[in-house]
Amino acid sequence: MVKFIITGVWACVVALGAVYGSVWMATRPAPDPAATEKAQQEYVKGESINIPVIANEQVTGYFLTTISFMMDKDKAKDLKVPLTQLTTDELFSLLVGNKMVDLSHTSNFNLAAFRDDIKKNMNERLGGDYVDSVLVEQLDYLSKDEVRANDAAPVKKNLKPVKIVPGDPVPADAKAPAH
Repeated sequence: MVKFIITGVWACVVALGAVYGSVWMATRPAPDPAATEKAQQEYVKGESINIPVIANEQVTGYFLTTISFMMDKDKAKDLKVPLTQLTTDELFSLLVGNKMVDLSHTSNFNLAAFRDDIKKNMNERLGGDYVDSVLVEQLDYLSKDEVRANDAAPVKKNLKPVKIVPGDPVPADAKAPAH
């Protein structure tokens, strides 16, 4: 008799659990595709890089840059190349080789084209769609004369570089992987 009661209670618990689970699955909101895609991305922190600006065969100043990336988590794990060195080389190519920034007209700087060029060229070098988006955290210019004047001063002051673009915010939930 006790076995029948325990079996009946067990059957009721299983049936109620199945009904509760099916109702819960049917009424939950559909996952947001943007949130799903964002969860599959990983923030790869870039390093601060100084790139000399060369004009008339002389260094006239320096670009101060920090470029970071949002990459696919699975693909980022498989990278066996140093991303920092590739980024540095790419920035040298764009800022020194192509002269994308006209220092006399910094307001005309096309940030979207700059990001697209970095993304396209980095993906070509890495051999696939590794970089999803490019975050330009810093792109400033500091003239050589300002650096020299500050270096010669008895009391060093904080130099104010020319801001070419406002920096992108770092994703709040971003955790830089240990590369």
